Amino acid sequence: MKLIATLVAAAFAAPAFAQTKPAAETPSWHGGKPPALAESTLHPFAPHMTGRPAKELPVNTLKVPAGFKVEAWVDGIPEARSLALGDKGTVFVSNRNAKNVYAVTDQGGKREVKTVLKGLDAPNGIVFNKGTLYVAERGRITRYDGIESKLDSPGEGKVVVDNLDPNRQAGHFWKYLAMGPDGKLYFNIGAPGNIVMPTYNEASIWRVDPNKGTLEQVARGVRNSVGIAFNPKNKDVWFTNHGRDWAGNDIPNDTLHRVPIKSAVPNFGYPFCHQGNVLDPDFGKNRSCDEFAKPAQLLGAHIAPLGLKFYDGKMFPAEYQGNIFIAMHGSWNREIKQGYNVMRIKLDEKGNASKPEPFLTGFLQDEKADPPMWGRPVDVLVLKDGSMLVSDDYNGIIYRVTYGK
Repeated sequence: MKLIATLVAAAFAAPAFAQTKPAAETPSWHGGKPPALAESTLHPFAPHMTGRPAKELPVNTLKVPAGFKVEAWVDGIPEARSLALGDKGTVFVSNRNAKNVYAVTDQGGKREVKTVLKGLDAPNGIVFNKGTLYVAERGRITRYDGIESKLDSPGEGKVVVDNLDPNRQAGHFWKYLAMGPDGKLYFNIGAPGNIVMPTYNEASIWRVDPNKGTLEQVARGVRNSVGIAFNPKNKDVWFTNHGRDWAGNDIPNDTLHRVPIKSAVPNFGYPFCHQGNVLDPDFGKNRSCDEFAKPAQLLGAHIAPLGLKFYDGKMFPAEYQGNIFIAMHGSWNREIKQGYNVMRIKLDEKGNASKPEPFLTGFLQDEKADPPMWGRPVDVLVLKDGSMLVSDDYNGIIYRVTYGK
């Protein structure tokens, strides 16, 4: 491990002091870039803000295992992000940039997209539970009761909890949202930059009682999670996490984490330690990775894992039951790009995670091009019939994966 830490430090041959905030005139994703990489042309990829029709894209080049089929389920949902399933079969879809939430209804195979909520503040996380749609905005979580019966006029949302972003941070302000088996809403508050010292509530996973608004911390030292799910067997909470940028092509890995539902609050290391065994060249000085909890699995460097779900449907073969499916948004802070797929992770009898293996691929066209892909998976959702939906914010499309049909 000392060799790995040495290699990371060498990549920062002339390191500046770690920034508390990126300069105001500089995009937040530049934060932590070392002088040696000042001329780097690596950059994030913006989505097509108005979306693209599925018929104009090579959907037929997508690949799934034998016996499976993938097709475009619906298009015309700009920057389709998080997915939630209503009791009546409505699929709710978030759009953090356009400030909207959409609803997709299906009447005899004919799908209609409606804009049901407008003018929200970066509404990324959504979850549906017992007739209520919960929406995680930048600084608050709101609820819309009985929304499926009034899609055309859902009314004003009721605030569950507020003041979640008092400093209007420039970094990872968008939130994922999941309903836990304990009836509490789980969400992330990301770090306010690439590699910075977070405040007490940042770089953490939290939960809130939707009836009382009471907050509890679930995990610390989590740079940026955009996916949370629960093991249906033992109720453990699992979540994805993005490692820091500008530390090299292959370090650090993005990670998958597990926290037992009633455990003490673990600290996974950010900003001092990355991927469980790599000290940060600035914040990690005079620290040890042995201080911190370890990830459940390494997922790949800069691969950008987002939404994840445990498969609990009946359509896929038995070997897929209880598997974790993760939408990999794909890398930008890496010269040879990777990701842009949906990966599958198996759990053994003790609940340990296997190495990820490809499930849905074909979005990545040229790993050295700019951009290298034609689509970017964001979230996954299991429908009542056991099929799986995958959102693509780059094109504003939702794909459906079926088996044996």
